[in-house]
Amino acid sequence: MTFVWIAAGAMLSLAALATMFRMLLGPTTLDRLVALDTLVAVTMCAIGTWAAFSLDTTVTYSLTALALITFIGSVSVARFRVPDVADPADKGPSR
Repeated sequence: MTFVWIAAGAMLSLAALATMFRMLLGPTTLDRLVALDTLVAVTMCAIGTWAAFSLDTTVTYSLTALALITFIGSVSVARFRVPDVADPADKGPSR
């Protein structure tokens, strides 16, 4: 059973590392936002794995808090972000 916990920890660590790599190299703010949401989801999975490993359910309250904060943050950024413009002369589609 120890192998399962080690494998789960290794996979979660690799997922977090790959997500941070994408967050640092993302060309647009939306790429970085998706990477941040993914990193929080991986963190939530790690907390759930820790709760199952330690048989301690007191840490599961943090899962609810992370889910609510991430949802509100993602909706806020998606609503109020300024579109990325590659060329300052290009203002986007004309209306």
